[in-house]
Amino acid sequence: MRFKELDVWKRSFKVSVYICKSMRSCKDLGFKDQICRSSVSVPSNIAEGSERGSNKDNIRFLFYAKGSCAELLTQVLLATEIGYLKKDEVSNLIIELEEINKMIAGYIRYLQRTRG
Repeated sequence: MRFKELDVWKRSFKVSVYICKSMRSCKDLGFKDQICRSSVSVPSNIAEGSERGSNKDNIRFLFYAKGSCAELLTQVLLATEIGYLKKDEVSNLIIELEEINKMIAGYIRYLQRTRG
Protein backbone atom coordinates (compact mmCIF):
# COMPACT_ATOMS: atom_id res chain seq x y z
CA MET A 1 0.00 0.00 0.00
CA ARG A 2 2.64 2.47 -1.11
CA PHE A 3 0.05 5.12 -2.03
CA LYS A 4 -0.60 5.89 1.65
CA GLU A 5 2.97 7.19 1.89
CA LEU A 6 2.45 9.76 -0.90
CA ASP A 7 1.96 13.33 0.32
CA VAL A 8 -0.36 14.04 -2.60
CA TRP A 9 -2.59 11.14 -1.56
CA LYS A 10 -2.59 12.22 2.11
CA ARG A 11 -3.48 15.80 1.23
CA SER A 12 -6.20 14.87 -1.25
CA PHE A 13 -7.64 12.39 1.26
CA LYS A 14 -7.89 15.17 3.88
CA VAL A 15 -9.63 17.43 1.35
CA SER A 16 -12.10 14.65 0.55
CA VAL A 17 -12.94 14.16 4.23
CA TYR A 18 -13.37 17.93 4.66
CA ILE A 19 -15.67 18.23 1.62
CA CYS A 20 -17.85 15.29 2.61
CA LYS A 21 -18.23 16.60 6.16
CA SER A 22 -18.86 20.17 5.00
CA MET A 23 -21.59 19.10 2.59
CA ARG A 24 -23.29 16.75 5.06
CA SER A 25 -26.22 19.11 5.68
CA CYS A 26 -26.59 20.34 2.08
CA LYS A 27 -30.16 19.80 0.93
CA ASP A 28 -29.26 19.94 -2.78
CA LEU A 29 -28.68 16.20 -3.03
CA GLY A 30 -27.55 16.25 -6.65
CA PHE A 31 -24.86 18.85 -6.03
CA LYS A 32 -23.88 17.25 -2.74
CA ASP A 33 -23.48 13.87 -4.45
CA GLN A 34 -21.44 15.33 -7.31
CA ILE A 35 -19.01 17.34 -5.17
CA CYS A 36 -18.50 14.44 -2.76
CA ARG A 37 -17.93 12.00 -5.63
CA SER A 38 -15.33 14.22 -7.28
CA SER A 39 -13.57 14.77 -3.95
CA VAL A 40 -13.41 11.03 -3.32
CA SER A 41 -12.22 10.44 -6.89
CA VAL A 42 -8.93 12.31 -6.40
CA PRO A 43 -7.30 10.14 -3.70
CA SER A 44 -9.06 7.04 -5.04
CA ASN A 45 -7.50 7.39 -8.49
CA ILE A 46 -4.09 8.13 -7.00
CA ALA A 47 -4.39 4.93 -4.96
CA GLU A 48 -5.72 2.81 -7.80
CA GLY A 49 -3.00 3.90 -10.21
CA SER A 50 -0.33 3.27 -7.63
CA GLU A 51 -1.50 -0.29 -7.11
CA ARG A 52 -1.88 -1.15 -10.81
CA GLY A 53 1.74 -2.24 -11.09
CA SER A 54 2.88 -0.31 -14.15
CA ASN A 55 4.01 3.25 -14.77
CA LYS A 56 1.66 3.50 -17.75
CA ASP A 57 -1.40 2.62 -15.65
CA ASN A 58 -0.23 4.80 -12.78
CA ILE A 59 0.14 7.79 -15.10
CA ARG A 60 -3.30 7.17 -16.64
CA PHE A 61 -4.97 7.14 -13.22
CA LEU A 62 -3.01 10.23 -12.14
CA PHE A 63 -4.49 12.04 -15.13
CA TYR A 64 -7.95 10.94 -13.93
CA ALA A 65 -7.10 12.30 -10.47
CA LYS A 66 -5.90 15.57 -12.00
CA GLY A 67 -9.16 15.91 -13.92
CA SER A 68 -11.18 15.17 -10.79
CA CYS A 69 -9.17 17.75 -8.88
CA ALA A 70 -10.04 20.40 -11.49
CA GLU A 71 -13.68 19.30 -11.37
CA LEU A 72 -13.65 19.56 -7.58
CA LEU A 73 -12.11 23.03 -7.67
CA THR A 74 -14.86 24.13 -10.05
CA GLN A 75 -17.52 22.70 -7.76
CA VAL A 76 -16.00 24.37 -4.68
CA LEU A 77 -16.08 27.71 -6.52
CA LEU A 78 -19.70 27.09 -7.52
CA ALA A 79 -20.66 26.01 -4.01
CA THR A 80 -19.16 29.23 -2.69
CA GLU A 81 -21.00 31.43 -5.18
CA ILE A 82 -24.30 29.60 -4.56
CA GLY A 83 -23.85 29.89 -0.80
CA TYR A 84 -23.36 26.22 0.08
CA LEU A 85 -19.86 26.94 1.38
CA LYS A 86 -18.68 30.12 3.10
CA LYS A 87 -16.06 32.19 1.28
CA ASP A 88 -13.91 32.60 4.39
CA GLU A 89 -13.83 28.81 4.85
CA VAL A 90 -12.79 27.90 1.31
CA SER A 91 -9.89 30.23 0.58
CA ASN A 92 -7.38 27.75 2.04
CA LEU A 93 -9.24 24.88 0.38
CA ILE A 94 -8.87 26.51 -3.04
CA ILE A 95 -5.16 27.02 -2.46
CA GLU A 96 -4.83 23.39 -1.33
CA LEU A 97 -6.64 22.07 -4.42
CA GLU A 98 -4.41 24.15 -6.71
CA GLU A 99 -1.36 22.78 -4.90
CA ILE A 100 -2.63 19.18 -5.12
CA ASN A 101 -3.18 19.64 -8.85
CA LYS A 102 0.42 20.86 -9.23
CA MET A 103 1.67 17.92 -7.17
CA ILE A 104 -0.19 15.46 -9.39
CA ALA A 105 1.27 17.11 -12.50
CA GLY A 106 4.76 16.90 -11.00
CA TYR A 107 4.29 13.26 -10.13
CA ILE A 108 3.14 12.54 -13.69
CA ARG A 109 6.24 14.27 -15.09
CA TYR A 110 8.45 12.28 -12.72
CA LEU A 111 6.88 8.97 -13.76
CA GLN A 112 7.10 9.88 -17.44
CA ARG A 113 10.85 10.54 -17.08
CA THR A 114 11.44 7.25 -15.24
CA ARG A 115 9.44 5.19 -17.70
CA GLY A 116 11.68 2.79 -19.35
